[in-house]
Amino acid sequence: MLKKTFTSLASNYCDDATLIETCWKEIELNYSHRKRHYHTLKHLENLYTSLNEVRELVSDWNTLLFTLFYHDAVYNALNGDNEEKSASLAIQRLKEMDVPFQMIERCSQQILATKQHQFDRDSDTNYFTDADLSILGADWSAYSEYAANVRKEYSMYPDLLYKPGRRKVLLHFLNMKGIFKTVHFSEKFESQARLNLQQELKTL
Repeated sequence: MLKKTFTSLASNYCDDATLIETCWKEIELNYSHRKRHYHTLKHLENLYTSLNEVRELVSDWNTLLFTLFYHDAVYNALNGDNEEKSASLAIQRLKEMDVPFQMIERCSQQILATKQHQFDRDSDTNYFTDADLSILGADWSAYSEYAANVRKEYSMYPDLLYKPGRRKVLLHFLNMKGIFKTVHFSEKFESQARLNLQQELKTL
């Protein structure tokens, strides 16, 4: 489904099938890296499903799809600039596919917004960052699996280092006035997300 969606999307701007295939293979390879346990192709599928629920509320669906495919294209648990590198890769590839400049710029901004997940003046960005966090409001079983997979991605760190860092992340979200910025995602996930975060916090 993801490959078909990406190919169809890119074909709106680029008629070079070989280039589109190369770009897709890069995305597929990156999200399938052996060190990834949560930021995988499954994450993209879940994100697509969540965004599709609010598709009629999104003003620029194609840009949001490019953001989906590239927002975690670069991911290394050892680095703190994954969003910047992912945005840079998106800019490079979208330029190669002749995507309009305004779309490229907006895509880059949306990717960078996933670093802090703060409220944005652009409603599409809020829908994207909310969908990106939707796992926080899943049932406890799914959330526990997510938390365990995040721990696997940071397996190079001992608990002595990981737990304080993870605690800081959880508190970052809990201290937000609202984890979710849009009505749709807030009504659907806010309450459960706070329960999940508090529950995980007790285990650290």
